[in-house]
Order: sequence, then structure tokens, then C-alpha cells
Amino acid sequence: MSQAKSFEISKHKVMEAYKRVRANKGVAGVDKVSIQVFEKRLEDNLYKLWNRMRSGSYFPPPVKLAEIPKRGGGRRPLGIPTVADRVGQMVAKMYLEPEIEPHFHPDSYGYRPKRSAKQAVGVARRRCWEYDWVVDVDIKRFFDDLNHEKLLKLVEKHTELKWIKLYIERWLKAPMEDDEGNVMPRGKGSPQGGVISPLLANLYLHYAFDEWITKKSPNVKFERYADDIVIHCTSEAQARFMMEIVRERLQEWDLEVHPEKTKIVYCKDERRDNDYPDNQFDFLSYTFQARQAKDRNGKMHVNFLPAVSNRSSKRMREIIKSWRLHNWNEMTIAEVAKRINPMVRGWIDYYGGYYRSKLSYTMFCLNTYLVRWVLKKYRRFRREQWQGGYRLLGNIAKKQPELFAHWKANFKPATGQ
Repeated sequence: MSQAKSFEISKHKVMEAYKRVRANKGVAGVDKVSIQVFEKRLEDNLYKLWNRMRSGSYFPPPVKLAEIPKRGGGRRPLGIPTVADRVGQMVAKMYLEPEIEPHFHPDSYGYRPKRSAKQAVGVARRRCWEYDWVVDVDIKRFFDDLNHEKLLKLVEKHTELKWIKLYIERWLKAPMEDDEGNVMPRGKGSPQGGVISPLLANLYLHYAFDEWITKKSPNVKFERYADDIVIHCTSEAQARFMMEIVRERLQEWDLEVHPEKTKIVYCKDERRDNDYPDNQFDFLSYTFQARQAKDRNGKMHVNFLPAVSNRSSKRMREIIKSWRLHNWNEMTIAEVAKRINPMVRGWIDYYGGYYRSKLSYTMFCLNTYLVRWVLKKYRRFRREQWQGGYRLLGNIAKKQPELFAHWKANFKPATGQ
């Protein structure tokens, strides 16, 4: 006589979860099993996961510690689950997200269906014209400091499926393992890198911040993307008040506002006259500050606008340099374009939405590296050096203006350079 299983979990959901994990790609976890290796025994692996999850006997392995550079310096720890564990987390997310998503605030943009960072930047741009002041909130070590007990109570509030809470608790408490095999227990936090971590982070901040500020100050507007928050205020006094009560509120939820990075910003433009020391801020890799712009009649004026940040521009140029295009001389120019276009197109789609001209120098650098490729591949142009290389690249751009993503976006090389 077979033993009855504890939980109802659909086999179809497990297969769909696997397809989503595969589409997201990602590296192997502590078991060193890649997606390709996992697929070799796909049916067995998925059945084993499904069987254990529905019986309540699934225990996640440790997450693999991986560190990546932080934008402001230092290293950010990521926790990489195994492929099987990512599938399990995706199953839970597919059940839980439809229950939680309708409750989220319309000005929460991070990791949500049909919402994006670009939308958040656009709304912040408009509101910086309407409101003179901004509180730029930076939460210190947000993913590392999530309170497990508070988070699990929130999960329980939104689902009657006991297995979801059971496994989320196990995922939260799963230890972290480094490359040397050292295992580190965790009593708080939700590791970045987990499939379900962004959903849990949004749930936590919805109650810690979004719902609270909406009730506390219903006329105050904000944008939140995960733990990046911008609050719009009508005066400096209101901004100072909001910064203080937000600090106190987040402290109640075991979160700390970064004392140096959290600041009040004056949105200075042509209409506003104030010598406030902080008059720019970064949000989602854009820098908001006073910039020259043309109105509908072509007249120049000063407006408070977002544009790609200097840090993001520098990072793009570092990536372009790392390609070492001049060593790709065994490729045709069409093959070079095919390889780099997806990344360049992504940059232009995101950063070209606002104050597009700020991308010009980065695209000029890309064209310069393409000239180096031309000079290495076609030796007859070396005598003319850069002039000949630019002329050939410019002629190609005239004949095939859509060959490269940045050419299609009108960042073409000038033959007279």
C-alpha cells in the first residue's frame, strides 16, 4: 500500500518551471551540475524533485557563494542555488506570485510582470518636474538583513498552501558554501541569485515601505525598484521629515538606511533658484541633474533630466575594450556585428530612452575599436592609418546602415574623422 503524499503539486508546473529556469540560463551550484548535465536525465531529475516536494521531504542544498564587483566598490555576495533547487523555487514562485502580485503598489517596478526599470526612470523624470525635492533612499545590505520571522508571516498571510511556507523557510535558512567547501549558516537575509528572492524582497518592502508610506503620507509620491527608492517632496522641510520617518520605519523592520548614500536632493532647473549642495542623484544607472534641452520651438533651456550615468558609461566602454575587437580579424564584419549587436542593442534600448546624446561618446569609442578591426583585417589601409580606416568604415555604414545596432540608432562613424 503506497503512502499518501502530503501536498498537491502539479507535474505540469514542475516542467514549466524547468523551462523558465533553462531560459534564464545560469551557472551550476554546489553540486557542479549544469543545465546541460541536468537535461541528460531530465525526466528522472524532475520526477525526483516533484516527488520530494510533494511529500515534504525536499531539503535544499547549500547555495554557492559567488562574489561580483559592486558599482560603488567592494564585492557583492550572490547565492547560486543548484539547477534542481532553482526549479523548485520557480515552482513555488509560480504558485505564490499570482496571489501576491495584485496587492503590490503601482509605483513598485522591480522584478514584476509588465514593469521595468525604464518605466520607473520615466515616472521619476516626470515627477522631478512636478516636485522640487527628492529623498534618495539607499538601504544598506537589504538582501542580507531581511528578517526571516517577519517575512514568513507575510508569506503565510498571502497563501493557504502550507508547502510554500515550509520550503521558503528552508530556502531562507539554507547555508552558503564557498569554493573551499566552507559552509556558513544563515539566520537572516535572502541571497541574491535565488529565483524566489526578488519576489520575497518585494513582499517585504511592500509592507515595510510601500503600504506604510501610502497610508502615512498619501500625497507623497515615490518610485521603488527593489531596494532603490526615490521619494518626491514639495519642500526641504518635508524632505527632511520624510527622510527621518523612513529611517525610523525601516529600522522597525530590521533595515538600515545608509547614512552617507541617503540624501536630500534639490531638483534644480531654469525655474528654480537654489544653491542647495546636492542637486543630482543616481537612480537605476541614470543620473538626474540639470541639463540643457530644447523645447518644442527649438529654444534651449535648462531642465532636470536623467541621462546614462558616468559610471554606467565607463562600464560600457570597459566591456567594449575587453572584447579586443582588433583580434577578431578572422571574422567577417557581419559576424562581428552579429556577436556584439545583442549587448549594444540592449544598451541603446535602455539608456537611449532619455537624453540619448549622452551615449554618443561611448558609441564613438565603439566605432574607434571597429576602425582598429578594419586596419588589422585590411592591411592596404594601414598606410593611411586612422583616416583610411574611418573612410572604409563610413562607406560600409552608408551601404549597410543597419548592420550594427548603434549604426541603426544613428551613431554612425563619420568618414572625415
